[in-house]
Amino acid sequence: MNPYIAIGLLLLLSTGLALIIVLLGAVLGPNNPNERKLEPYESGMVPVGEAMQRLPIRFYLIATLFIVFDIEVIFLFPWALIFRKLGIFGLVEMAVFLLILLVGYIYIWQKGALEWD
Repeated sequence: MNPYIAIGLLLLLSTGLALIIVLLGAVLGPNNPNERKLEPYESGMVPVGEAMQRLPIRFYLIATLFIVFDIEVIFLFPWALIFRKLGIFGLVEMAVFLLILLVGYIYIWQKGALEWD
C-alpha cells in the first residue's frame, strides 16, 4: 500500500467528519435569533463608535517595535541552546547582535517612541 493513500484517506475522513458535525449542528441545533444576538460582540462591551476608526501612529510604532524585539528573542533562544558548541565565536557574534539592538533601543528611547500619550 502506498503511504500517500493512508494520508489521503485520513484527510478525506477528517474532512467528512468535520462537515457532518457542522451540518448536524446546523440542522439539530436551536435556531432562535433575536435582535440582541445579532448585534456585534466586542469582548462583552457594548460597541461604541464606528468600526472603521483611525488609530494613532503610536499604536503602529509600538507594534512594530514589539515585533523587532520579539524577533530578538527568536534568535536568542536557539543560540542559548547550542551556546557551548559555538564557543567564543558564538559569544562574540551574539554580543555584536545585542549591541546593535541596544543601539536601536537607545535611539527609539531618546526619540520618545516608547512614551504613550
